[in-house]
Amino acid sequence: MNNNNITATAIITGQQQYFTTADGVRIAWQLDGEEDKPVVVLSNSIATDYHMWDAQIAAFTPHFRVLRFDTRGNGASGSPAGDYSINRMSIDVIELLDHLGFDRVHFIGLSLGGFIAQYIAIHMPERIDKLILAHTAAHLGPQDGFNNNIKSLREHADMAPFAQMFIRNWFPEKLISANDARIQPFREVILAMSPTGLAGSFAAVRDSDLRNTAPLVPHHTLVIGGDNDTVTLPEHSVYLAEAIPDAQLVMLPAVHLSNVELAEDFNRIALDFLQ
Repeated sequence: MNNNNITATAIITGQQQYFTTADGVRIAWQLDGEEDKPVVVLSNSIATDYHMWDAQIAAFTPHFRVLRFDTRGNGASGSPAGDYSINRMSIDVIELLDHLGFDRVHFIGLSLGGFIAQYIAIHMPERIDKLILAHTAAHLGPQDGFNNNIKSLREHADMAPFAQMFIRNWFPEKLISANDARIQPFREVILAMSPTGLAGSFAAVRDSDLRNTAPLVPHHTLVIGGDNDTVTLPEHSVYLAEAIPDAQLVMLPAVHLSNVELAEDFNRIALDFLQ
């Protein structure tokens, strides 16, 4: 593993950088924190970029080096045509870890990032130390809903309806009605997103079914769910916590992005677990 092309300044100051995967997709990433700290990887929800974790950085960096990245098809990363897979998205992460010279990391995956986290935990368990699965599931349906969204994106490429849908799915009505300042950056990311990338990402979630492999997760695992989550329902979190041996479950009075809606609670719970 070669680390020579990464400057010390970039690592310390947390500048956005890029690397290219083996199949030619450019992935945006950022690393914050001091070199002597253990590494924690934060993996994003669909239709977001790595700035969805901004509320975690100040709390996490006294204890960890924090690696964030834009999943292929999302944010500043490349958006190749076609259906994506959780397998390929997970390989992107492993290639990024190899690029940076990180053998073993803590891993927090939220929503789509939680699917990626589960896949890595099962198929490349030696790369993860402690695991946090937030607002995610082993399987989501129905398939027709994903297919309709994919068809719409590939025929019309209008992101406005998807911006409205995601905001309603991610945040409580009281924050939306109040025009909470935390919401607008998420809306802007969706509106600027590649329709090709979102369609490919929907396909990855549609085609993933990790229910049979969840009991094989060998890591010390924390599941964080939302009492008011309408995307990954409370029962999805309960399922994972019961399926994964000795997993802990914490339910928060939140919708889908508790790391934003209830950042202080999320940070405290995650740091207590990781430390």
